[in-house]
Amino acid sequence: MIFFKKRCNKIPKRKKSAFCPQNISTHKFLSRTRVCAYAEKLRPKIYLRKTILHGFDKTRLLYFTFEGYTMSVQRKKYKRKIPITEKGECYIMKKFVSIMLAALLALALLAGCGSKDATTTTRNGTTAADGNKEVSGTVSTDGSTSMENVIGALGEAFMQNNKNAKFTYNPTGSGSGITAVAEGRCDIGLSSRALKDDEKANGLTETIVALDGIAVIVNPANAVSDLSVENIAKIYTGEITNWKDLGGADAEIVVIGREAGSGTRDGFESITSTKEACKYRQELTSTGDVITTVANNPNAIGYASLAALQDSVKALTVGGVAPSEATVKDGSYVIQRPFVLVTKNGTQLSEVAQKFFDFATSAEANDLISKAGAVPVK
Repeated sequence: MIFFKKRCNKIPKRKKSAFCPQNISTHKFLSRTRVCAYAEKLRPKIYLRKTILHGFDKTRLLYFTFEGYTMSVQRKKYKRKIPITEKGECYIMKKFVSIMLAALLALALLAGCGSKDATTTTRNGTTAADGNKEVSGTVSTDGSTSMENVIGALGEAFMQNNKNAKFTYNPTGSGSGITAVAEGRCDIGLSSRALKDDEKANGLTETIVALDGIAVIVNPANAVSDLSVENIAKIYTGEITNWKDLGGADAEIVVIGREAGSGTRDGFESITSTKEACKYRQELTSTGDVITTVANNPNAIGYASLAALQDSVKALTVGGVAPSEATVKDGSYVIQRPFVLVTKNGTQLSEVAQKFFDFATSAEANDLISKAGAVPVK
């Protein structure tokens, strides 16, 4: 350092303040380019030029930040190329980047494996991943009128997610829907009862999409609020014909039911053990008709899907248990039945029909089914 000061003293006095080691690192406008320009003027005095540049580099901390300078010094000292392992911060940064890239690659591979494992196969061999793309075409359904709210909500949501798809629903009753799918007149049949053995033998398959309570309904003006399954059976078979025998008004009971082939009727008569024994005043063709008739007759009694109930009628408790999603799900409400999607074995659904089937039977549809008044099974 003493040698350095002596060399600097040979610089003209006018320039000393700018390039002397004491001022070099603190000069506001000094740059290495300016120092080099001045040093070039001292070419004959090589020892001065090298001393100035060395002092500038060292005092400006370029020993740590200017890799070219430090490497050149080391090359001159050892007269060899410096391997990458000796490049300090540069090597550490490259090693860090390499480790991060390896970690990202490992995560990508794990994510790929997870998505592959999560892929599920549908009834026709397609994968759940295929269901992410939009499809076009028409899905035709036919059958149960009790499923109107549920199937309507599912169809509407499906069309919103698939702008080029069309969904149709023909409310003909469970029996007609089962026949339609068997004859190939629709893609999916709708039934509010389980398939019978002979229907399964004819190549039909049932897939339960939801559970539904069958509510026993009366006019809101009726004083009766609770009946046992036994009393309900006696009303429908004609053993009890007056409301006064059940704690109500002295009036004849008007028995309302559904037409033959109805899934609601089949479910109701199966549970109450009244098959082929009911004495109906009226047999109506839809759940909506039953509700309207009971709402307009203070002495009427009927049955209707829990999913279709309206405020215009009163649902009775059965054995002290009210029909609801919770009581249907836990089985405490005994008058209940399944909502079924019916398909034909050996007949592959179209792409759009298959996508609707997968959507309707997935957990994604649970909220829609619940809001429609039924109980999801997923």
